[in-house]
Amino acid sequence: MLKNTDTITAIATPPGNGGVGIVRISGSLVTEIAGQLLTKSLIPRQAQYTAFLDAQGVVIDSGISLYFPSPASYTGEDILELQGHGGSVVLDMLLRRVLSLGARLANPGEFTERAFLNDKLDLAQAEAVADLIESSTEQSARSAQKSMQGLFSNQINTLVDELTELRIYVEAAIDFVDEEIDFLSDGIVEKRLSRLLLSLQDIQKNAQQGRLLREGMTIVLAGKPNAGKSSLLNALAGHDAAIVTPIAGTTRDILRERIQLDGMPLHIIDTAGLWDSDDIVEKEGIRRARAEIQKADKILHLVDGQDLDNPSLLGDLPEHIEIIKVVNKIDLTGRSPAIEHTTQGTYIYLSVKTGQGMDLLKHYLKQSVGFNEATDTVFIARRRHIEALNKAYAFVESAAQQLRISAGELVAEDLRQAQNSLGEITGKISSDDLLGKIFSSFCIGK
Repeated sequence: MLKNTDTITAIATPPGNGGVGIVRISGSLVTEIAGQLLTKSLIPRQAQYTAFLDAQGVVIDSGISLYFPSPASYTGEDILELQGHGGSVVLDMLLRRVLSLGARLANPGEFTERAFLNDKLDLAQAEAVADLIESSTEQSARSAQKSMQGLFSNQINTLVDELTELRIYVEAAIDFVDEEIDFLSDGIVEKRLSRLLLSLQDIQKNAQQGRLLREGMTIVLAGKPNAGKSSLLNALAGHDAAIVTPIAGTTRDILRERIQLDGMPLHIIDTAGLWDSDDIVEKEGIRRARAEIQKADKILHLVDGQDLDNPSLLGDLPEHIEIIKVVNKIDLTGRSPAIEHTTQGTYIYLSVKTGQGMDLLKHYLKQSVGFNEATDTVFIARRRHIEALNKAYAFVESAAQQLRISAGELVAEDLRQAQNSLGEITGKISSDDLLGKIFSSFCIGK
């Protein structure tokens, strides 16, 4: 348990006016504050209608008080929630009254940080709290809820237990090298390492899906003027997000739109047409377009189906960025909708105007990143989780290789490093810098 901490408080509802506003308090001074603030005595886990009083005994507001004594509370400390009217002025008055009674204003994410430090949540579950609040799709919300309930953590803990048992077995084999039986060559460790690698692969796959649900994918629409970029943005968004005209250079600045593609969040960025322009404003738009292209996850390079022979003006791009050539206006060329995979890349033939081939584009975008609409086993995940899983996999794979040359000490070290990597996910092994970075991204009052 976390000891000798300040009592903290914050408004837990969003800024602005509403029907209900909540002030949350956590810490050792909760009962003392309640005695001076409320007109009724606290009863654990029972909602009570009470008045909230200022220092002179004048009523600030009236509402519901909820008291959760330690350790059976969200933070593991005494918690008091005051549910009053949601006006910004009255909430501020109530907050200032609580501060005057000895509490201090909570830092961003400090309530959840205390829940983590008091072993009410592990680090993956704590991160899922913020991910649930920030969910942009129904699927991402459901996956965040699964992580909060421990789906991800339980899988990681199972792997850690397996690694612990393997380490014990390997260490015993090293310590008893004089025995007639070579424990490292009897096939048991090799089989268990193979099973461990398969389990890690399954979790990596679900984690990658969870990362997509959380972060989405950034797609930049690029190409020459009048290729159909803004029309494609409107078609994907389902409304007229961009102005479309026959005049070249209509789009001069960056347009951003967040959409859902069957549950997968997409960040679509429409850019100025790439060509040799003498217009100062258009030149700046082209410069910004090239900057966005460099940061994309994928680029949809739109090409007019009647103008296939003209060279690309995309410029040099990082190797990891996939360029999907979208050949538009097939309604004017007579070409059928199709996807072609060539040595030069992927070509998708469609017509934004008629909708022909749009389903092929959507399907390819989901398939290319391994997105699956079924989320029964998918938990929310972050990039740091993916990196930790990748490190763990690499160490277990190295352990399997070392086993083949009977390097027992190196096998044991690789297994230890793999266990440490998995511990970074749940917070069993974590630095103060990492914790500070994670919880500072939370909203105040959570």
